[in-house]
Amino acid sequence: MKKILLIEDNQEIRENIAEILTLANYEVLEAENGKVGVELAKREIPDLIICDIMMPQLDGYGVLHMLSNNSNTSGIPFIFLTAKSEKEDFRKGMNLGADDYLIKPFDDLELLDAIEMRLKKNEILRSEFQNNMEGLQNFINEARGLEDLNKLISNEQKVTIYRKKQNLFSEGNFPNALYFLSKGKIKTYKANEDGREYITNLFKDGDFIGYLDLMEEKPYRESAMALEDSEVCIIPKEEFFSLLYKNRDVANKFIKILSDNLADKEERLLKLAYNSVRKRVAEALLLVEKQYKREDADQVQVAISREDLASIVGASKETVIRTLADFKDEKLIDTQGSKITFLNLEKLKRMRN
Repeated sequence: MKKILLIEDNQEIRENIAEILTLANYEVLEAENGKVGVELAKREIPDLIICDIMMPQLDGYGVLHMLSNNSNTSGIPFIFLTAKSEKEDFRKGMNLGADDYLIKPFDDLELLDAIEMRLKKNEILRSEFQNNMEGLQNFINEARGLEDLNKLISNEQKVTIYRKKQNLFSEGNFPNALYFLSKGKIKTYKANEDGREYITNLFKDGDFIGYLDLMEEKPYRESAMALEDSEVCIIPKEEFFSLLYKNRDVANKFIKILSDNLADKEERLLKLAYNSVRKRVAEALLLVEKQYKREDADQVQVAISREDLASIVGASKETVIRTLADFKDEKLIDTQGSKITFLNLEKLKRMRN
């Protein structure tokens, strides 16, 4: 049973709407003013909120503003009730992130249709999608249909091919696009004054690249380069920000996707900074295994150059080669050229921890 929070200071209107919703098999929470409504929303986390605009103590705009700034309630569909129809009211509410309006008086069917539509759209946005071009396009298509957004990817736009060792972007340049890796392998890295590289992350099919600097509107703090010939979809900056700013639901969904592995990256960097070389090599191998293992192989196998592996570890190539030789003697891995076969993943994981 879906839970709906109704915030309305007029007792007669509140009771009438609550009765309609209860008969429609919704669980209804009632709040007589905005202040009570905010507390109820934070405590109960309803599936949808219906809120009057003109209320004492805290009006509907204040309610929406406060809930939008709370990570637990920011994604809840929000419908305003208003007796006014001036454009200024609509514009103010939509700028704050309202999903719909109902102008009093409204009939039962109009109310239930608006609720059903918003709940259905929210379910679509909460659903997962595959991390590939088809999955990205499915999500974009859903987003277009929900709020008639500007196209995130135009029909004329094509995937760009980046050849091995070709840069997508360079440290210090200002970002003007979001990159989606459709197929291939990409690394991000930083270089010191001597030109020595340190790989900050590895990307596989279905990953977004360069989003943090783009969202902060700051120059790139690292460079990105193709480890092999790769297919990359380039989403223009203007269209990306249009997505973030024009639709609260889609923005929340997109931000979740983009930041999905940010915590993992931070934890990995801490381990690589403070662990021993042996643990750092194990950590680097496990990162490569996670990102680039071949699912169709009989054994877990990856391919990466010793130079790139050393750049992940933050040690010399010779040190990494010696450590790999030790791991091979211990039957943890087997090596053949750039290919590394994992023989004992569990022991590597224990070593890392």
